[in-house]
Amino acid sequence: MAPSLPQRKNILITGGAGFIGSHLCEELIKEHNVICLDDFTSSTVENIRHLLGNSSFEFIKHDISKPIDLREYHELDKFKVRFHGIQEIYHLACPTSPKNFNSLRLKTLHTTGLGTVNTLDIAQSFNAKFLLASSVVVYGPRFKDAPRFSEEYDGYVDSIGPRSCYDEGKRYSEAAVITYRDVYNLDAKIARIFRTYGPRLPLFEGHMVPDFVLQALNNKPLIIYGDKSFTTSLCYVMDIIEGLVKMMASREAGPFNFGQYEEHSMVEIAQKIKDMTGSQSSIEFRDPLLFMRPLGLPDITLAKSKLGWYPLVPLEEGLAKTIDYVKAYEHILGQMLWKYEKE
Repeated sequence: MAPSLPQRKNILITGGAGFIGSHLCEELIKEHNVICLDDFTSSTVENIRHLLGNSSFEFIKHDISKPIDLREYHELDKFKVRFHGIQEIYHLACPTSPKNFNSLRLKTLHTTGLGTVNTLDIAQSFNAKFLLASSVVVYGPRFKDAPRFSEEYDGYVDSIGPRSCYDEGKRYSEAAVITYRDVYNLDAKIARIFRTYGPRLPLFEGHMVPDFVLQALNNKPLIIYGDKSFTTSLCYVMDIIEGLVKMMASREAGPFNFGQYEEHSMVEIAQKIKDMTGSQSSIEFRDPLLFMRPLGLPDITLAKSKLGWYPLVPLEEGLAKTIDYVKAYEHILGQMLWKYEKE
């Protein structure tokens, strides 16, 4: 018999309508109550529409850079939040649109700074376990002679460069987590996520992999923002979800790297997608995007030894799932192919 609602954990996910957040909501709702908080800055309601009718799911539209008291939301009475509290918080909120990075710089700054502090305040008020979705960007640029980063590397970030609102913002978020952990004895954890792909990764935003699929299906040029030397690691989204859930359930605080160990060139990825879709598309190169740059590769030894976590989804399988997802919506997305020509 399924447990009654008050016996299920109440879990808050900020950025829950985003790419990774929506998959996390979908996974956690199987056994828990999920409160999804998002303001749709770089996400969409379509990512969570299939969850809206679930009695164990509740969506709140809110900008986390502004304080919020969940006890005041009567729609959460079904979860008995005022009495049962919040047990776990996953903080994933942060704009991640490569093409719109410049227009979202203030929003990014507010979310990584004020948003993280506000979410930590919620965790402190409920004595909830807290997990920050940090990023590979805290390590700074990749080194040619040492491209792989382990958690013991302190990193180097340009604090006054055009990317600082995100790169330095994520470092500030980690500093906030450590401070709350020390001052309030909060069970707070840090996960550093490397480049991730899969269904629901936004199209037309410069993330490349989902765009490759739509472009290939319509025999349009596959656009790489960079040159033939652009390489990256690519971890399938459900492997990342498994890592985050395992870390939250553990006694480990991290930081832990979560990403795919293997390195691939974007040209190789584009060619694989062409082959898998039978596309006649060409491959084109365009100027790099500020947000979308080659990043360091993950050393995942620590997550493997401490959590027993290791990415299991092969690249071909993950790409096949991504292709199936884009195909399912191609009748809608195909009408927006003009966006590629507009650049």
